[in-house]
Amino acid sequence: MESRRTFLKKTAMASAAISFLPKVPKNSGPDEPLFSLAQWSLHKALQSGKMAATDFPMVTKKEFGIHACEYVNQFYADQKTNAAFWSEMLNQTQNEGIKNLLIMVDAEGELGNANVAERKKAVQNHHIWVDIAAKLGCHSIRVNAFGVQEKAQLKAALVDGLGSLCEYSQQAKINVLIENHGLLSSQADFIVEVIKEVNNPYMGTLPDFGNWCTSELWGSTMGDGCQSVYNHVEGVKKFLPYAKGVSAKTYDFDANGNQPKLDYKSMLKEVKDAGYIGHIGIEYEGENLGETEGIKASKKLIERIWSEL
Repeated sequence: MESRRTFLKKTAMASAAISFLPKVPKNSGPDEPLFSLAQWSLHKALQSGKMAATDFPMVTKKEFGIHACEYVNQFYADQKTNAAFWSEMLNQTQNEGIKNLLIMVDAEGELGNANVAERKKAVQNHHIWVDIAAKLGCHSIRVNAFGVQEKAQLKAALVDGLGSLCEYSQQAKINVLIENHGLLSSQADFIVEVIKEVNNPYMGTLPDFGNWCTSELWGSTMGDGCQSVYNHVEGVKKFLPYAKGVSAKTYDFDANGNQPKLDYKSMLKEVKDAGYIGHIGIEYEGENLGETEGIKASKKLIERIWSEL
């Protein structure tokens, strides 16, 4: 007799095969990039109280001309059990023609925790964000592949934790996406092995252009403190076959409007060559421009390079 997990995997494979990128010719991406905005781009304004989390969708549309939102769960932690709040968010975005794409989930426990009870608790904690994502009409939640640091143990724990979470999320048709966020989660080959072993079409990636530091948690390569870095172009390339979103991270800009620490042209070429047709999420984390200016500069950079490819 096949297990419940095996049965659900077969059902998911049959009903959701389209959730992986299709096989397409080179350079077949859209002529113009389709933008979304990652809420973390405005984290300073949100954390300081200068901007309310409820205003994020309208700011995204009116200030930046972007009609798709990527939310960060920590800005709504006190509302996660408030069904009326999420109904109002849905009404607001629908009325304004704004798409809700995904929720980035942090601080809900380690899905690769070595302790079975803690791992199960983390999976349960993520369930509510799956439900909220489904309520908002999102396609995914983004999770972190954190846990025990020994590689083989982490792989086994992640396959179990992520596999269990996907069993739940596939019932709501919500993808579970791993973002490279430092340490082993920024070793693309390792994460691809995990995804293949989970073997569920609702399991995927959110390749981030900047988080490829393998020696630090969260993986930022903005400063000079990273001791070990996975090649960011290769990382994006290896994540793209499983990508259901792309996080176009930007750091500080130079005088020509480029990213001196990131090979943006090569990464965007990989995205376009893969035939990726989803949203490209702007996520500005630099310091030399304000958040509003940094988001606009990021959008301009992507548009310029995309037109050259």
